[in-house]
Amino acid sequence: MDLLTIVREGINYNYWARDCQLQACAQIGTDKFLQPVGGSFSSLHDTLAHMVAVEWLWLERWKGTSPKTLIPAGEFPTLAALTDRWSAVERDMREYIANLDEGALDASLTCISTRGEEWTYPLWRMIEHLLNHQSYHRGQVTTQLRMLGVQPPRVDYLVGLDEGFRR
Repeated sequence: MDLLTIVREGINYNYWARDCQLQACAQIGTDKFLQPVGGSFSSLHDTLAHMVAVEWLWLERWKGTSPKTLIPAGEFPTLAALTDRWSAVERDMREYIANLDEGALDASLTCISTRGEEWTYPLWRMIEHLLNHQSYHRGQVTTQLRMLGVQPPRVDYLVGLDEGFRR
């Protein structure tokens, strides 16, 4: 299997797992969605808002700009607003990934972090970094759902693979 196929599968898994968790969030009320429960970000809302903002940020970097800040969580006051924005980011991400070739994945890109640090890595490593970041925070979403009394969905990679990354 070539690297491009692996990257595309990772992107498919990322959005499948995201959709599973957003469906679970849709079953709870706004109060629980916004309720502070702890973690890197205090609520499901804040954790998910961070995740969509980071996907947007990395995509912008790959397209040649380095935004200095993340999108503020307040721009997504509801689950519906967050889902709408994330769908737009997904559309742009999938278009970007669809137009890549192996050479682009191996090419080094330079971007500036939100802290002003300059980073230069091959694109495929940056994509892996993003996918790892999202998995890390999905684990937190799972914990936050449990803390709110919600049975979280199974978002294991192999479960998604068996389901064909569909739900």
